[in-house]
Amino acid sequence: MKAFLKILLCASLIFNFQFSIFNSATAQITHNSQGRLDENASAALEKCAKKLKNVSGTVTLTVTDSQKKVVAKQTSEVKYSSGKYHLKMDNQEIVSDGTTVWHVNKDAKEVTIENVSNDDIDLLNPGRLLANYNKSFKAKYIRTDNDGTVVIDMQPRSSRSYHKIRLFINEDSGELIRIEVHKYDSGREVYEFSKCKYGRVSGTFKYDPKANPGFEVIDMR
Repeated sequence: MKAFLKILLCASLIFNFQFSIFNSATAQITHNSQGRLDENASAALEKCAKKLKNVSGTVTLTVTDSQKKVVAKQTSEVKYSSGKYHLKMDNQEIVSDGTTVWHVNKDAKEVTIENVSNDDIDLLNPGRLLANYNKSFKAKYIRTDNDGTVVIDMQPRSSRSYHKIRLFINEDSGELIRIEVHKYDSGREVYEFSKCKYGRVSGTFKYDPKANPGFEVIDMR
């Protein structure tokens, strides 16, 4: 259960991660594989930066193995606002105020508390990752499909557990459609976004212990 919860945590943070990319895109230098400015990639990211600042919607995570077999699938409701987020799925919730992360497991009646990672190239800490975006990644325009979907690859400059993150963006609206994390073993984590609403997001981004009295609290900070 905890292993699967970690996958779901990754889903919420990648969701956070992609919007942080777009919000920070105008301040970053985006290059192609030859090191030159990739204007097509930069233009798509800048449009998303303007479009996606506060968002609520649905994200479906599908994890496949090296044989393209689905090993996990989960649909969650997500609210995101300026680095804060609230993820709900079945009997679990993940809440973050941008500094602290609360993992709520209602089946086990426990709450695990952790700090957001400070690793500047860890996908689980998009803030620090993006502070060194040009150092850690290359962003490259791949193509524009017939339906107007722009495809952009982000390739890590140093060895990671994945070899690229692929983004699918609507060229006209700037809306995010899909994220794919490509692993070296040919496994993938695919995040598909739907029912997104843009603008002010209501709700709380801190865990309220009064909501679940009697839950065991595991503080790992």
